Amino acid sequence: MEILIQNVNDLKAEITRLKNLEVEKAVALKQRFSSPAAIFSTAMTLFPKSPTVDGVKNESFFNQDFLGLISRIALPLTLNKTIFKHSNFLVKTLVGILSQKASHYISEDAVSGVWGKAKALFNKFAKKEDEEEEPVPPQAYVKY
Repeated sequence: MEILIQNVNDLKAEITRLKNLEVEKAVALKQRFSSPAAIFSTAMTLFPKSPTVDGVKNESFFNQDFLGLISRIALPLTLNKTIFKHSNFLVKTLVGILSQKASHYISEDAVSGVWGKAKALFNKFAKKEDEEEEPVPPQAYVKY
C-alpha cells in the first residue's frame, strides 16, 4: 500500500491516520492482555491444534481417559526419581517433555491390549510347561 504524499495537507492526513491506527491497535492489545484467561488464550494460539497427527487423534489435557491423565503425571515423576535420579536439570526437563508427549499414546485401550498380549504369552508358556511334564505312571508297591 503506497500512499502518495504531495503536499503538507496529505502529510498531516497521513499522520492523523497513523495515530488513529496506533490507538486502535493499543486498545486491541490491551484487550488481549486484560486478564489471566486472555493471556492464557493468547499464549495457546502459539500452539495450533490439528485434528490428527500421524493418524493419532490429538487430544487436549482433559479429553484423555483416566489412565492417560495419570500417566502424564506419573511417567515423568517416576522416570526422574528412578532412572534419571542424579541427572542435571536439562536432562530432567527433556525427560519431562518427552514423557508428556509419550503419555498421549498411553490409554486404557493400549494398556488393555498390552495386558492381553502378555497374558496370552504367559498362558502359552504355562501350557508348554504342562505338556512337558508327563505324568509318571504309578509304580507297584514292593513288599520287603
